[in-house]
Amino acid sequence: MTTRFLSAARAVSVATVLAGALMMVTPADPIPVFDAANYVQNTLGAVRALQQIENQVRQLQNEAQSLVNQSRNLTSLPSNVTDRLRANLATTRQLITRAQGMAFDVQQTDADFARLYPQQYTAAVSGDQMVQDARARWQHMLTGLQTAMQMQSQVAQNLNSDEGVLADLVSRSQSATGALQAMQATNQLLALQAKQSIQSQQLQLTQDRAAALELAR
Repeated sequence: MTTRFLSAARAVSVATVLAGALMMVTPADPIPVFDAANYVQNTLGAVRALQQIENQVRQLQNEAQSLVNQSRNLTSLPSNVTDRLRANLATTRQLITRAQGMAFDVQQTDADFARLYPQQYTAAVSGDQMVQDARARWQHMLTGLQTAMQMQSQVAQNLNSDEGVLADLVSRSQSATGALQAMQATNQLLALQAKQSIQSQQLQLTQDRAAALELAR
């Protein structure tokens, strides 16, 4: 019985020592636990943030392209043909203005016509005066024909210039970079058409004047 008691006491002593030794050992680091749900949530959040950034970048790109398009639409044509058209019209107008003979003025025309084309001559008018009037009428008719022919020659020269203007405007309209350039090219084409219409009326005016002077003579 004494032997059993000693064995039990020894066992208790060993257990006590082992317990104390275990209490003195530093506990190991905890093993991390992988949270799959949290990982998926974080990944989805990162994806959404990336999509937002891409949308913002795309929006900025669209705004930049819009500004580029606006700048193109506001770009003006590099040159203007209006001055060239006005110069052509000024040349034909000068031909009419400096035309000798019966003036292209209503009041002056009435006065000249009443003096040179009377319905009848009184007995007080001499034969020499009648001859002078006849010569003046012939001279007016001649200058009227000359003015009409000068106008025809000038219009022919202007047509050559107009062909170059037309080709230039068509080329610009086809290569227009924006709405403003296209609109300006169209307006200048309309200006060319209007100029040619005015020039045609001027030519018809001088031809009709020459014919009227011949009929009146």
